[in-house]
Parts: sequence; C-alpha cells; structure tokens
Amino acid sequence: MNEIFTLPLLSLIISAALITGLLVYVLKIKNKTSLQNIFCLDLLCVFIICVGVILQAILSKLCNIPAINFENYIYIGTCFLPVCILFTGKIFSNPNYKLKRIDLFTLIFPITSLIILWTNNFHHLFYKVYSTNISKCVYGNWLIIHNIYSYTLLLIGIIYIIKASGKTSGFFSKQSLLIIAGMSIPIVVNVLGTFKIIPMSVFITPISFAFAMVFFALAIFKFKFLGIAPIALRTVVNRMSDSYIILNENYVVTDFNNTFLNTFKLKDENIRDKNIIKFLEHHQDYGVNITEFKQYLNSVKGRTETVSFEQGILPFNKFFTVEINNIMDKNNFLGILILFKDITQHKQDIQTIQNNQDMLMEKERLASLGQLIGGISHNLKTPIMSISGAAEGLTDLINEYDASIGDPEVTNNDHHAIANDMREWITKIHSYTSYMSDIITAVKGQAVNLSENENNAFTVDELFKRVNILMKHEISNASLTLTLDVQVPSATTLVGDINSLVQVINNLITNAIQSYNGRKGEEIKVLAQKLDNNLIISVIDHGCGMTKEVQDKLFNTMITTKGKNGTGLGMFMSYSTIKGHFNGDITFETEVNKGTTFNVILPLQ
Repeated sequence: MNEIFTLPLLSLIISAALITGLLVYVLKIKNKTSLQNIFCLDLLCVFIICVGVILQAILSKLCNIPAINFENYIYIGTCFLPVCILFTGKIFSNPNYKLKRIDLFTLIFPITSLIILWTNNFHHLFYKVYSTNISKCVYGNWLIIHNIYSYTLLLIGIIYIIKASGKTSGFFSKQSLLIIAGMSIPIVVNVLGTFKIIPMSVFITPISFAFAMVFFALAIFKFKFLGIAPIALRTVVNRMSDSYIILNENYVVTDFNNTFLNTFKLKDENIRDKNIIKFLEHHQDYGVNITEFKQYLNSVKGRTETVSFEQGILPFNKFFTVEINNIMDKNNFLGILILFKDITQHKQDIQTIQNNQDMLMEKERLASLGQLIGGISHNLKTPIMSISGAAEGLTDLINEYDASIGDPEVTNNDHHAIANDMREWITKIHSYTSYMSDIITAVKGQAVNLSENENNAFTVDELFKRVNILMKHEISNASLTLTLDVQVPSATTLVGDINSLVQVINNLITNAIQSYNGRKGEEIKVLAQKLDNNLIISVIDHGCGMTKEVQDKLFNTMITTKGKNGTGLGMFMSYSTIKGHFNGDITFETEVNKGTTFNVILPLQ
C-alpha cells in the first residue's frame, strides 16, 4: 500500500482536492455570468484529468487494470480543455461575446480524437506504445496532430487574455496575469513531457495543476476574477454614449471603447498602438489644430485639472467637448484619458432656438409695424383733413381777393383782412405739416433690422419724444392721460437700437391702456429716474393688475391677459429685447384690481 501512495500521488490528490474546492465554489455562485460558466467547464476538465490519473495510479496496481484503459477517461478532460480555454479567453476579452455556430466546429477535432483513442487497438494511430512513463511512450500520427491542435487552441486562448490584460490597468490587469500564469504552468510542463525534453511520469502534468490552482485562487478571491465588476466596467465603457481613448506617456493609443470606434468609423487596427499626433497628421481632414492639441496634451502632465475645449470633426459634421485628464498612480504619470462628449444636438438646438427667436422678433416687429401704421394713419388723418380744409379756405380767399380787384367798394382794409385770413390758414398748414414731420421722423427706421442700430447712441429726450408722438393717438382714443415724468437730464445717453426700446415702452403703455378695460379719464405715468448706474423707466397704471398665474409665467412663456385677442408675444419679446440687446432687465410690481408697475432697467454708459 505504501508503494501505491507515493509522494507524487499524494501531491496529485491534493491537486484534485484544490480543484474540487474551486469547482464547488464557482458552482455555488447564483446567476452566473458567461465567464463563470465557461470557467466551471475549465475546472471540470481538469478535475476529470486529475481523478482519472489518481484512479489509474491506484487501480492499475491494486486491480491489475491496464493503465491505458484509464486514458479513455482522462482524455475526455484532456481533449476538451483546450477548447474551453479558448472560449475562456474570448469571453474574458469580450464579456458580451456570444458563442456562434462556427465555434461548434472546434469540438469536431476533440470528439474525433476520443473516437480514435477509444479504437486505438485496431489502428494504433494514437499510441503505438503506451507507458505511464512518458519518455517510453511511442506516439501515433494522430496524437501528434492532436497535440498541435490542442496547443494552438491553448495559445489562442492565452493571447485573448493577454490582449484583454493590455486593455486594462491596475487592479484588473493583475487578475489577468494570474490567470495567464496559472494556465501556462501545466501547458509548459505538458510540452516538456510530451516532447520528451525532460523525462517525467504521467503524474507530473496533473500535479502541476495544483500550482495553477494557487494562481487561480488568488485571481478569484483576492482580485475578484469571477466578480461582476470587470465585466460591468467593460460593458459600461463600451455602451456609454461618450467616446474615450487612453494614451500612454508617449501619446500612443492603448485603449478605447466601442463608442469611439463607431463615432469615428474606425476599426481596432486603425487606431490601436498608433501615436495620436501622427494619426491626426494623416487625417488632416478632421480639422484638428495639431499644434494646439499637442499643447493641450503637454499641459495636463503633472496636473490634476481637466483641460476642456470644443472641437468640430468636419467629415462627420459633429461637435464635441473634449476633456483631457492625466492618469496617475500615486505620483507617477502613466498616461492620458481623452473624453469626447458629443454636443452636436446641443449645438443644433441652440441654433434652432436662435432661429426661432429671430422669427419671433421679426413677427413682433411686423405686428408692431402694423400697429404703428394703424396709429400713423389715424394720427395723419386729422392734419391731412385740416390741411385739405385750409387749402379750400385759401382757395375761397384767393377767389374773393381776385373778384375784389377793381371793385371801388372794396377798401385797402378789406384787402388787408383777406391777406390776414390767408396768413392764418398758412400758419395752420405749417403747424399741421410740422406735426406730420414729427410723426415721420419718429417712425423713421422702425422697420430697420435690429442689429443695424444696436450700437447707436441716443438721448432720453429723443426716446420720449418718439414715445409721446407714437402713443398720442392710442391714449387719446382710450380717453386716458399719459404723463411723462423725466427726472434725469434730457441729454442722458443710452446705446442701442432706439427703435427697439421705443417698441418695448410702447408695448408696456399699450398693456397699461388695456388694463383699464375701457375705463375713461385714468392716468398712465411714465417715470424716468437714475438709480446707481442704471436708468429706470417705470410704466405705472392703476388698472386690473395681474393674477398669480400670469405673474409666474410672464417672462418664461408667451402668456396673455387679453384672451383670444392676445398672443403674449409682445411682453415675451420685450423682455428678450431688454435682456439680449441692452443687457438690462424688466421687473414688475402688481396687485389685482389696484394696478401694475413695470420697471425697465437699463445700464448707463
């Protein structure tokens, strides 16, 4: 019995126990991931190999069962282990990898190998001579092919893991290295034995799994190899809407997410391991200023602040906020993280808002012009009719004067009286034409585009002359009184478009008129005063006031108190004009049934 339980066999039993413990641990995990499931298969294959070799060592001696009979069982694990390790590498490098039909073809060769092994007595393609001492085995042609195939799959699987390790840093790279080391130990031992480089027994390879399990255990328990965090991390970065790339200290691209590849229509090989500066030099159509970009990269070294700037990528018609951060391990500079936040839609939304605002301003201007023209027509109607009447009166006087020539009854005093009457009519005509001229001067330029007069200087006196002239008809029709109380020097200067400001004040006066709901004899007061370095123009009425609902929405949306007859556009655009074109503000005080005061606050130069 002591001859059976030798040190190698005891080592093998310990190896099998470690594998069994890990297998049970992984099997107990609920809701296992694809990586956890495939790792179970890895452990199961190794378990089959170890148990098979243990049974071979014990039963072949105790029961005189030929050792080769146990190879039929051992090779179930040996044939399928390379396939499982290949899939482990694929899933480790890409947690979202789904097995495809083509992957099933990898199983054809292991199954064929098992069939050939189980029928070896008929053709000796697997073993020509079998011995538990590997150095005394004589391999058949198929076993050589089988070994080449198995080592190829093992190598590809390890390469996948190495590539995945290269894409990560810190914590998660350590687990990758441990798994690579754990897989490599049995493979190296098996290669040395299979090719008879070092004489060894069949026990050695399974025993080497005990050492491999130590690395696996460290990866699992210390570095959470089978935990969800690495998978989740890779899944999150690949699904995040923002693109990122990671550069090493030499500005070589070491990692990126799928969003980056999709956004810029690149393949892995187009960008990985490429110097980002040289890459951009070959893609000058992107429109990136390479000199500035290099300065940004250099500026983040050794700094904690983020460098941020906007960048348009011309071929894709996209705009990004680019954020550059350094990657530090303690005080060591490791590389640079570049994040691309797509702001294309944001830019388009801003442009749409600007276009809509321009359209609203134009609509309001046209509405105001319509109102203005209506007012002008009423204002001009009276002087025109008066001028027409004066012209008729002058005509009558001229005819009377002409008829009196030579009439001895008409004295010089009569002629002087006629001349005086004519002068009075002419004086009235001059007064009417002067009034008309004032109106034309006031409205001149109201139809000019806002931007054309934005930087013109004008006085408070000019402002209120225009307001008075343009609102005179509205006030008169409403049977109200407009009081202008200007408590600042008339020469006080403002800068901007006078027509826009006239329009704003007129809108406020119009609202004040409508707040009286047809009441006669009431007053609207316009007060101008200086406070700090601001001109405050207040439009004060004692009308119906505004409800809380109207107050809350007044400057945020186009709301009206006029029912179906109002659009709410005037107040909305007035507020936008003062904020956008005069850098000022509009405030108000109101009380239902007691009145409202609007304050236009304008910065003085």
